[in-house]
Amino acid sequence: MKIEDCFYIGYITKTKGLKGEVQVYFEYDEPADLLLESVFAEINGKLIPFFISTYKLQNNQTGNFYFDDIDTIEKAQTLIRKKLYLSNSLKPVREDDEFLITDLKGFIVHDQTVGELGEIIEIHEYPQQFVAVVSYQFKEIMFPLNDDLIVEIDVENGILKVDLPEGLIDLYLEA
Repeated sequence: MKIEDCFYIGYITKTKGLKGEVQVYFEYDEPADLLLESVFAEINGKLIPFFISTYKLQNNQTGNFYFDDIDTIEKAQTLIRKKLYLSNSLKPVREDDEFLITDLKGFIVHDQTVGELGEIIEIHEYPQQFVAVVSYQFKEIMFPLNDDLIVEIDVENGILKVDLPEGLIDLYLEA
């Protein structure tokens, strides 16, 4: 299996107990929608399959997992910080009218003070929030995509209207 044939779901954060249980942090929005029979862990640039014997999802984007053949804390420790993937064939299908924050990539950003900033060229996903990257005056400007800053999302025209904090853009232009 190659990485391009898979999609990223999260990573192993730590071990739990002495019998090989690990905690997984999901960066995939809806872990409950995933078919979790096996996962691929990225180890030394290769995807290695791990079959799941049992798991329990938590409410905080985490889950506790037991993998077949990982039955000691020593074996489990080798998996800490490993990225986990599922085959693209297992990716849940989105509804046509479902809009995710990551769909804003390619939208044109308009700030209420500055005016048009440019196109969102990248969206970074962090555990706490999503961050948009816009190329403005040959510099990359980054700002969080949250309800406090977003004024309006015009899906039909591909426009994101924001009200960025005073001085944020200047910080990037002065650097």
